[in-house]
Amino acid sequence: MTFSPETLSRLVLVAIGLAALALALSALASGRRRHNQEPVVVDEILHGILDDQSNRISRLESAVRALAGTDRRQQFDIEGAVRNVGLVRYDAFEDVGGRLSFSCALLDDRGTGVVMTSINGRHDTRVYAKPVSKGHSPYSLSIEEEEAIRKALESGAERAVTAT
Repeated sequence: MTFSPETLSRLVLVAIGLAALALALSALASGRRRHNQEPVVVDEILHGILDDQSNRISRLESAVRALAGTDRRQQFDIEGAVRNVGLVRYDAFEDVGGRLSFSCALLDDRGTGVVMTSINGRHDTRVYAKPVSKGHSPYSLSIEEEEAIRKALESGAERAVTAT
């Protein structure tokens, strides 16, 4: 089990607090014994404090385990979300300008998703969608579609490099 730096810091602070409390109680007990020559009973008090701290640490450990599980589920969801987009605009026909045709790849972190292509002609527009898995499609891809997929995969790789 791994703990985040914040959790470890809190656990260290709790341990330091317990040590300081034990030292204070020990000094208090030895000080009373010297002056009054009476035995000081701190066992019950110390036992109660330690039980309380033990319960708090147990609750913290449970919370950390729950957060770790949530973190794993969220990481899986994030990896499956569309995070990598590649867009290529072009002129599909010589007589139609303005680069209104496009291919757009929408992929998750595993390179799975869809590549959509819109071919804009003089009188109509056609839209195609092809599935993509691990950066490849079972369908024939145009040069523009392959480039859109490549751009999407590169955007994911760039984000992975900057995140580390």
